[in-house]
Amino acid sequence: MTTDNYSSDQTALLIVDPYNDFMTEGGKLFDAIKPTADASGMYDNLRKIIPAVRAAGIQIFILPHHRSHSGDFDNWQHMTPFQKQGVPLQAFARGTWGGEFNPEFGPQQGDVVVHEHWAQSSFANTDLDLQLKQHGIQKIILVGVIANSCIESTARFGVELGYHVTLVPDAAAAFSPEGMHGAFEVNGPTFAHAILKTDALIKKLPAAGL
Repeated sequence: MTTDNYSSDQTALLIVDPYNDFMTEGGKLFDAIKPTADASGMYDNLRKIIPAVRAAGIQIFILPHHRSHSGDFDNWQHMTPFQKQGVPLQAFARGTWGGEFNPEFGPQQGDVVVHEHWAQSSFANTDLDLQLKQHGIQKIILVGVIANSCIESTARFGVELGYHVTLVPDAAAAFSPEGMHGAFEVNGPTFAHAILKTDALIKKLPAAGL
């Protein structure tokens, strides 16, 4: 795997699903990911990565999941298991606190918020590829949730589209330790160009203002 430095004009940080329902205490899925988030140190590491990326002048993209609302899957023929489970839960419901972005990890002025993804990959049926190309991005760094679904699927799709893909295991979480293991120790090494811990990644970022 190549681990070249990350130039500010060709690199983007992709923060996946930074909703209150995931990343804020009291969110509908906060407790479900808390064990792996605590084990990986995701929250503290995001607090390191995001400011370092902003200081380096690297563009941030927010990759949001579909915000649920009543009837949005009516008459669907092929719902995924996660979509079926989400109907009664109404996670990330449109117009609710849980469907709003966490104020610490969500978008700030100048960030790009791409179209919502319906299943797992943030490339499928969204404008992510277009937005990345329009911003001249060649390297993408993925953080957030869920490690073995949205992050892994987006990363795989990114590789197929020709992007250099970096995974950051200690800046992600999943619903189980097995999900983390599968994403970063079993599957990730077969496609990702780099798998870096937070401190190693930050060392490779451009100095602020350069």
